[in-house]
Amino acid sequence: MEQHHHAHTDPHTDHERHSGGHHDHHAHMIEDFKRRFYICTALSIPVLAFSEMIQGFLGVEFSFPGMGYVAAALATFIFLYGGWPFLKGLKDELSEGGPGMMTLIAIAITVAWAYSTAVILGLEGKVFYWELVTLIDIMLLGHWLEMRSIMGASKALERLAELMPSEAHRVVGNDIHDVKISALKKGDIILIKPGEKVPADGKIIEGDSDLNESALTGESKPVQKSEGDSVIGGAINGDGSIQVEVTSSGEDSYLNKVIKLVEEAQQTKSKTQSLANKAAGWLAYIAIGVGAVTFVVWAFFTSQGMDFALERMVTVMIITCPHALGLAVPLVVAISTALSAKNGLLIRNRTAFENSRKISAIVFDKTGTLTEGNFGVNRIKALDERSEEDLLALAGAIEQSSEHPIARGIVNEAKKRELKLPSVSEFGSTKGKGVNAKVNGIPYQIVSPGYLKEEGINLPEGAHSDQAETVVFILKEGSLIGFIALADQIRKESKDAIQTLKDKGIKVLMATGDNEQTAKAVASTLGLDGYYSQVLPHEKSELIEKLQQEGHHVAMTGDGVNDAPALAKADIGIAVGSGTDVAAETADIILTESSPSDIANLILFGRATYNKMVQNLVWATGYNVVAIPLAAGVLFYQGIMINPAVGAALMSLSTIVCAANAQLLRFKFK
Repeated sequence: MEQHHHAHTDPHTDHERHSGGHHDHHAHMIEDFKRRFYICTALSIPVLAFSEMIQGFLGVEFSFPGMGYVAAALATFIFLYGGWPFLKGLKDELSEGGPGMMTLIAIAITVAWAYSTAVILGLEGKVFYWELVTLIDIMLLGHWLEMRSIMGASKALERLAELMPSEAHRVVGNDIHDVKISALKKGDIILIKPGEKVPADGKIIEGDSDLNESALTGESKPVQKSEGDSVIGGAINGDGSIQVEVTSSGEDSYLNKVIKLVEEAQQTKSKTQSLANKAAGWLAYIAIGVGAVTFVVWAFFTSQGMDFALERMVTVMIITCPHALGLAVPLVVAISTALSAKNGLLIRNRTAFENSRKISAIVFDKTGTLTEGNFGVNRIKALDERSEEDLLALAGAIEQSSEHPIARGIVNEAKKRELKLPSVSEFGSTKGKGVNAKVNGIPYQIVSPGYLKEEGINLPEGAHSDQAETVVFILKEGSLIGFIALADQIRKESKDAIQTLKDKGIKVLMATGDNEQTAKAVASTLGLDGYYSQVLPHEKSELIEKLQQEGHHVAMTGDGVNDAPALAKADIGIAVGSGTDVAAETADIILTESSPSDIANLILFGRATYNKMVQNLVWATGYNVVAIPLAAGVLFYQGIMINPAVGAALMSLSTIVCAANAQLLRFKFK
C-alpha cells in the first residue's frame, strides 16, 4: 500500500500548506494591523495638536513656522501607511463585485487627504487632517479587534491524519518487521497488539478482540471482532492480539474518505457577508452620490463659488463614513467572544454564531452528547438470599482485573457506593463469553446472555427490558445467582435542554452510530422529534443536507471523528468539549462542557449578540440621516450648516453610544 501513506499524508500536507499557510497569514495580518494602529495613533497626537479646530476645542493656541507642512507630512505618512490596507481593500472589493467597508473608508480618507493637502498648497478651504488621522486610527483598531477575536485556523485534517499510527508490524513467514505505513501494500499481513491502533483497513485472519471504533463510527460499545471481520484504520484494539490482511490502500480507506468529506464541506461553507459591510456599501454609494449632487448644486446653481462647493462636497464625503461603523460590530464581537469563552463557549466562526438565531432544526449525536458516553449500572437483581450491594461488591471485585467498559461501569458503581470488595484469586477471561475468578475459594463467573444460551440456562425474569441495556449474569459454581443491567447513561441536563429548544420552535433530531434499540430508547426518554440509528459519517452529512434542502437552518452537535463531516456541512457545527480534537476543529462553536443545556443558552446568546449588532449599526449610521443633509447645506439659507467640528462631535457621540451598548451584552448571558 505504497499509496496508503500518501493518501493519509497528502491531504494532510496539502491541507497543511493551505491551512498552516492560511493560519500564519492570518496571524501575520493581525500583527500588521496592530503595528499600524500603534504607529499611526502615536503620530496622530501631533497632527491633532496642530489642528486649529482641536486647539479651539481645548482653548489653547500655538503655532510655529511651517506647522501646516509638518502636519501635512505626518498626515501623508499616516494616510499611506495606516490607510494602505483600506486602499488595497477598495481595489479588492470593487474587483469582487461591489463596495463595502473598505471602499467607504478608502473614499473618506482619500478625499480628506487630497483636499487638505490642496488647501495646504494654497486652495481656499479648511484642513481635515485631524479627521483623516482619527478615522484611520479607529478603523485600524476596529479591524484589529475583529480579526483577533475570530482567529482560529482549522487543523482538522492534520488531526484526522494523526489518528493513524506511524508504523505497523508486518508479518513475513515467522518474522515480524516494524515498517512505516507507507511501506504497506494491499494483501500484506500485519499484527496488531493489545491496545494499539489499527494501521490500515483490513480483514482479521487470526485472533479475536474487542475494537473501540467510537471515534470513527460513533458506536458506543467496543465491537467484538473475530476471524473474517473487517477492521477500520484508526480504531483502537482491545486486549486481544489479531492478525489482519490489509484490504484497502490509502485512497479508499475509511479514514481518508472522512478526511475528504471534511475538506469538501469546509470549502463549501457559505461566506455570509457581514451586516456592517452591507451598510458600508450603501453608505459608499450615498457618499459619492450626495457628494456629487452637493458639489453640482453649490457650484452651478448658487453664487457661493467653487471653493465653497468643494468644501461642502468634502464635508459630506468625510462625514458619511462614521467612526462608529468601524467599531459597531467588532466591539460586540470582542465582548461576546470574551464573555462566551468565560462561560465555556468558544466561537471559531463568527458568522455561524450570529446565525444561530435562525436555527430551525438541530441534530444531536448521542454518545457523549445526550448521553454520558460511558456505561453506568441501571439495575441490579440478586436471585438468591444475598443483597443487591453484596452482589455488586462481588461483581466489582471480579471485574477489577478487566479493562472492558462494562467492567469499568460495575467497578465505578461499587466505588461510588463505597462498598468493601472481597479479595479474588485465579482471575481469567474467555473472549466474548465473560470473566471468571475465585472468591474465598468458590468459583464465580460473570457472563454474557450468549453464554447462558450455550449452557442451556434460562434467562431469569426481568433480564430483558425495552431499554438500551447490556445485561451481564453472575454464576456461582455454575448456577445463576443474579444479574446486573448497564446502559450508557442519559445526561441529567438533556431533557430540560431539549424541552427549551422545542419551546423555541426548533426541531430536535438525533443521529447515532449506535443500534436501533439504544437509539429508540434514548429518543423516547427525551421526547425527540425523530432519530436515526446505525448512521455512518457520510450518512450524517447526507442527513444534514436533506434537512437543508427542506429549508431548515441546521445545527449539528457532536464530539467524535465520525461527526466531523456533518459538523462541517451543517450551517452551524457545535462540538461538545469532552469530544475529540477533530470534532472541535471542524466545528464553528465549541462547548467546553458537554452539557446540552449550554446549546440552548448558546442560541439565546446568539440572538442577543445579533440584536446588539443591529442596534449598533442603526446608531452608527443613524446620525447620517441628520448629518448628511446638514453637511450638504440643505438649511444653509436658514443659517444652519454643519461644520466639521459639529460633525465630529456627533460622530464621537455615536461611537460612545455603540461602545456603551456593546457593554450591555454582559447582562444578557444566561
